[in-house]
Amino acid sequence: MTKTILRALAGETLPVPPVWMMRQAGRYLPEYRETRAKAGDFLSLCYNPDLAAEVTLQPLRRYGFDAAILFADILLLPQALGSDLWFETGEGPRLSTITGPADLARLKDRDAIHETLAPVYETVRILSRELPNEVTLIGFAGAPWTVATYMIAGRGTPDQGPAHALKAADRATFAALIDLLTEATIDYLSAQVEAGAEVIKLFDSWAGSLKGQDFDDFAVAPANRIIAALKARHPGLPVIAFPREARERYVGFAKATGADCVALDNSVAADWAAENVQTDGCVQGNLDPSLLVTGGEALVTETRRIVKAFSNGPHIFNLGHGITPDADPENVHRMLAAIRG
Repeated sequence: MTKTILRALAGETLPVPPVWMMRQAGRYLPEYRETRAKAGDFLSLCYNPDLAAEVTLQPLRRYGFDAAILFADILLLPQALGSDLWFETGEGPRLSTITGPADLARLKDRDAIHETLAPVYETVRILSRELPNEVTLIGFAGAPWTVATYMIAGRGTPDQGPAHALKAADRATFAALIDLLTEATIDYLSAQVEAGAEVIKLFDSWAGSLKGQDFDDFAVAPANRIIAALKARHPGLPVIAFPREARERYVGFAKATGADCVALDNSVAADWAAENVQTDGCVQGNLDPSLLVTGGEALVTETRRIVKAFSNGPHIFNLGHGITPDADPENVHRMLAAIRG
């Protein structure tokens, strides 16, 4: 095993942590904006394997990251299940809503997803051929709770209120939706692995709004099901779990879910995470993305501080959330120089 990210995921402490960035293919790069314009719109870009592979490769050419992550979107899965999906310019995604059992009944069976998602698998196949030998290919999906919040509200919401309301008012419908998403996510991610993905990442971007038993039932339990099923189908497959803003619930999350690595947002201190989370294995994170906007000495100092904090265990350097469109591409070079010396 020579790929540094695979070594870190296997529990090895490396002298220099491998590095990639969430949303590393994105609007902060002029080459991405040019390719997206060529595609016409965001969804057309996601479903064009040649162009999706191209934007996945662009940050590799510019920065030499240790991993590439498939260019896609977590909402392609609900679209494949029969939800209407479109993007409003400047406002983000919109979906048809799930408000009760009748809406749920209109969704397709999990077996029907692959026709819609076939271009995504072709993107993975292209990348598995074209990536440099030392670069790891990461596939991904949204975790069931996070995807459900969009399907229930029809859009992103600041507090995931509509999903919490359905969970309280009609727990049977809510639980059935989570169950469908869990099973469909297993099939979707398994198909990515069959196409060439070497690592899987599960994004639970809104995990932090689940409290108490709900966190166990709808963040931990689905992740455990997904990871166990993937590892049964693909022995040795490494999985990174990202329960964003889980705070103290990061502790023990890897053991509870079977994840090989826990990705950390930047609301938790690296020193605290090294003492409480990294003790169970690899961690990923957790630079504040705003530092790639402001740059300066603060970027270098904080990058080095995070590297030092996690230096006694397996660590993949990343941001605490995705890089933002207003980030300065030159600041990414500064970050990499601080990591790699």
